[in-house]
Amino acid sequence: MGYEYLIAGFEDIALNELVQTSEEQLLTLLDEHLSASDKELLALLRRKNDDPAIMELLEDDSVLDRKAELSLSDEDFRTQLLYEQGLHCKNKFVHEWFAYNMDINNVLAATVAIRHGMDVQKVIVGDNDVAQELRKGGSLGKNARLAALVPDLKEVAEIAEISDLLDREKHIDALRWQWLEDRTLFEVFNIEAVLAYYLKTTILHRWDNLTIEQGEQVFRAMVADMKKGVKL
Repeated sequence: MGYEYLIAGFEDIALNELVQTSEEQLLTLLDEHLSASDKELLALLRRKNDDPAIMELLEDDSVLDRKAELSLSDEDFRTQLLYEQGLHCKNKFVHEWFAYNMDINNVLAATVAIRHGMDVQKVIVGDNDVAQELRKGGSLGKNARLAALVPDLKEVAEIAEISDLLDREKHIDALRWQWLEDRTLFEVFNIEAVLAYYLKTTILHRWDNLTIEQGEQVFRAMVADMKKGVKL
C-alpha cells in the first residue's frame, strides 16, 4: 500500500534539529491513514518491555525456566522477550530494526562488562550469532567473526569509550539514524518509509529539552525509559 499523500505532508526533519510535530500529533495522523496490518507494525515498534503482551508471557512457567537458565535480570529478560517478538516479525524492516538494536546494545553491554571484569554471560540478551559470539568474551576488537557480523562494531566500541553519558547516547542515536537512512534509501512511499520517519522523530523528541545542565537525574530517567524499549 502506498502512502504518497501521507508522506508528502510530513514535516522535514534532520538529525540534531528540533521537530515541531509532537509525537501525539504524528500518532494521530498515522492512526487515520495506516492500514490495520501496518498499524500492528507501528504498535510493535512502540512496544516496551513492560507491555502487557510481555508481562503475560512471564505467567508461563516454561518462560520463567528460560530466565533461570539464562541468568538474566528481570528487566533484561523482559527485553529479550521483546526482541524475540520483533525478530519474529515478517516485515523485513521491522525485523532488522530489532536485530540491529539488539546487536549494538549487546556490544555496548559486553564492552562495559569486559572493562569492569563482569560476567559477560549475564548481560547479553538474545541467541543470534552476535550474542553467541559476545558470550565468548575476550577482546572484541580482535574478533574477526564479530566484525563481520556487526558492520558498526568499530564505531560502537569507540562510542562505548566515551565518558560523557549524554554524548555517548547521542552518538548511538546518530548510528541509529544513519541505519534508518540507509535502509530506506529506496523506500519512498511505503510503510517502511513511514515507520522510519516515526523512529527518527522519536530520536529527535528524546533530545528536544535535554541538556547536560539538567543533570544526572534526568539522564537516569531517560535511560530507565529507553531500557523499556529497543534502546539501551
